[in-house]
Amino acid sequence: MALSTAVPVLPAAPPAAIPEERGKTATVGPLVRISEASPHEDWWRSAVIYQIYPRSFRDASGDGVGDLAGITAELHHVAELGVDAVWLSPFFVSPQRDGGYDVADYCDVDPLFGTLADFDALAARARDLGLRIIVDLVPNHCSNEHAMFRAALAAGPGSTERGHFIFRDGRGEHGELPPNNWESHFGGPAWTRVIEADGTAGQWYLHLFDSTQPDFNWDNPAVGDEFERVLRFWLDRGVAGFRVDVAHALVKAPGLPDWGGRADGGSSPGFPGHHAPMFGQPALKDVYRRWRAILAEYGPDRVLCAEANVDPLDRMAEWVAPDQLHQAFNFPFLGAPFEAEALRAVVTQSLEAFGAVGAPTTWVLSNHDVVRHASRLGLPGIGLNVGDGLGPADVQPDLALGRARARAATLFMLGLPGSAYLYQGEELGLVDNTGIAPHERQDPTFHRTGGERVGRDGCRVPLPWRVDAPAHGFSEAGLSWLPQPGLWAELSRDAQALDPDSHLSLYRRALSHRRGHGLGAGSLAWAPELCRGGVLAFVNGTILVMLNAGGTAAALPPLEVIVRSGLGAPAELAPGEAAWLRLGEDG
Repeated sequence: MALSTAVPVLPAAPPAAIPEERGKTATVGPLVRISEASPHEDWWRSAVIYQIYPRSFRDASGDGVGDLAGITAELHHVAELGVDAVWLSPFFVSPQRDGGYDVADYCDVDPLFGTLADFDALAARARDLGLRIIVDLVPNHCSNEHAMFRAALAAGPGSTERGHFIFRDGRGEHGELPPNNWESHFGGPAWTRVIEADGTAGQWYLHLFDSTQPDFNWDNPAVGDEFERVLRFWLDRGVAGFRVDVAHALVKAPGLPDWGGRADGGSSPGFPGHHAPMFGQPALKDVYRRWRAILAEYGPDRVLCAEANVDPLDRMAEWVAPDQLHQAFNFPFLGAPFEAEALRAVVTQSLEAFGAVGAPTTWVLSNHDVVRHASRLGLPGIGLNVGDGLGPADVQPDLALGRARARAATLFMLGLPGSAYLYQGEELGLVDNTGIAPHERQDPTFHRTGGERVGRDGCRVPLPWRVDAPAHGFSEAGLSWLPQPGLWAELSRDAQALDPDSHLSLYRRALSHRRGHGLGAGSLAWAPELCRGGVLAFVNGTILVMLNAGGTAAALPPLEVIVRSGLGAPAELAPGEAAWLRLGEDG
């Protein structure tokens, strides 16, 4: 579920506040240590997790929409990358008004994607390939076609059934005004008025997203009981855990007070995000403590990852204390510009904030809700459009620049200690389709705002598997639920598999070395003598990671280069390039 906002860039931490670790090699110079190697063996602390958006991965049925059988057929390609798990975006029963994030039945598969038997076959195939499966959970809201919401509408004001959702009487003489001034993330008011059984205009219900997605009332213990049932249903089928959609939004402030800040709860002048009444409420911690205990019953290897757009970072870290969620997506890192000081600041503060509560930092550059990083890093300037997509009327990215920087940004990210999430297709260097026509767009954001916000369709375009096949191998019938751009042929998986310099080959090499050198469970120490002229450099174990975010080439130390993102001169790191270099075992 998108929180389509520009993420604030954190100020650089004062260098003097961090102690130095001396005694390293003259090649690298003194180091500034930020984090220590993880003493834990939990798989999720250092895992690389690959996000699959089922509608756009692979279509086996021939209807132009991806499905579970299509994922099963191609899952070996994901395993070959060297990842540890896959996260599946929603495949539950849904009217699909918001790409499956409007759930009508949490314990069954939508016929669009297949059957429960198809899910079980996918899970079995994943086990054979050594992959864990994480499923998306959408606990803040459901579809207005969910049986609980239909019952609430039928039962009327004051009923037990309405207590499962947030129904309120309206303001004004005849209740004609919404109960408060909250806005929907998708545009327009966050309240919709219902027509009661007697035909009169009645109460209003809250929906932080589309009007077809009513918010649950998490003050009602019955809602918690229902989601415990859902958790156990999927845990009993062997899933490794859950990615929790808008994890910070379930509980609202008592009284539902008006809010003059941003609809997404992000900080703005006079309205700090931690005051937003629809986000980050203290009672949420009780919800996740209960969930963590449920997962623990199934073993120590089950995991909860929060999509929680909470600032600042030390507040986000509260969500991953030892008795709550295991991971939280690092949106400040995703939204940071391709600029050395900003990246150094967000990496430093992330490792310090999450390390203070004993949690790993979880890095991410792209997902199904934001402009792909191969596109946004090609925008003029620092390229901070992470949210609502790019359309034909927008400034278009320089795709060569964006894809080159994306390679470098990914290599930098995969060198960091902690866990990393990859979004399907980024290993191919895919960009957003910015040319989708208005009549082809399906994102409710586009339609609720009358096209003012382009929406997220551009990053959700079906994948290209083969150069010459119909729909580039996505569907044998040649259908594609969103139009594929013309460059999909040259970016297809089969073409890249044969090219040692392709995006795909880079990802394979980087993930192999990441695992071989234990970088995910490693540590980070900045190398200040190399961090000059727009260059960032840090040491993780026996690997020196360097990124040139500046405008001129930088000299490489006389060390063995084991992976590099570009094809620069042997002794230089070109602008927009990253490299991993091997240090001696002594440092």
